[in-house]
Amino acid sequence: MISASLVKELREKTGAGMLDCKKALEATEGSLEAAIDWLREKGISKAAKKADRIAAEGLSSILIDGNEAVILEVNSETDFVAKNAEFVEMVDTIAKLVLKNKPHTTEEALKLDTGNGSLVEELIMSKTATIGEKLSLRRFTVLTKTDEQTFGNYIHMGGKIGVLTLITNDNVELAKDVAMHSAAMRPLYVTRSEVSQDEIEHEKSILKEQAINEGKPAEIAAKMVEGRIQKFYKEVCLEEQPFVKNPDVDVKTHASNHGASILKMVRYEVGEGIEKKEENFADEVMNQIKHI
Repeated sequence: MISASLVKELREKTGAGMLDCKKALEATEGSLEAAIDWLREKGISKAAKKADRIAAEGLSSILIDGNEAVILEVNSETDFVAKNAEFVEMVDTIAKLVLKNKPHTTEEALKLDTGNGSLVEELIMSKTATIGEKLSLRRFTVLTKTDEQTFGNYIHMGGKIGVLTLITNDNVELAKDVAMHSAAMRPLYVTRSEVSQDEIEHEKSILKEQAINEGKPAEIAAKMVEGRIQKFYKEVCLEEQPFVKNPDVDVKTHASNHGASILKMVRYEVGEGIEKKEENFADEVMNQIKHI
């Protein structure tokens, strides 16, 4: 009988999944050191060595099933792997599990049972070993709608950018247009009411310093800030941006002209906010040669 504590210890030493660790210990009659060798021979423990690498490529993916939808981002180290059929299949599997179970956090999502005797985190670890790059589930959002509402979705550049929208009526074309606009114009919010007061104050302080640096007196600078903050809203709020297909109206007006309003917009750009490691190509090749 293999104890849970022994399985846990092996997992901590190798980074392999619980199921793989249990199999290794069973195959080696409970010998920890032999199990480590068994995992190395199978190529499974290599996944642990990749844990400190930067995974800033990958895919954004959207799955819609009736009145429910999920958008998620799964990362890899290189764009090449993001096109790998095995990686794409894994992303699809995770999307289905998240949409079915609706976890609240990525931590909960990683603990979902895949139905094949392993958890999502173990599936990712296993694919990390077989594909040869660090893979990770970064984020997801699940949306639910009514029968009278409509999802819009758009995937750009093969999954580099994904946008999921929700509008109040059944205009599928409008919902997709809003998603396409969002992909191109990078709004951060739907309405200005979603912008936190902290962010507004931060932006105002920057705008005030800009005005003062332009030589404006403090009282004039304060008035200029109020005007410039309106421009800030038009940059970051979806409803206030000029609609890409008709810049004479903003997105809110365009939607209203079609009898709809925008309820939700989720935009994922793969790798945004992740500090990517820049390497000299020659150094990268030499680094690869050293490990052959």
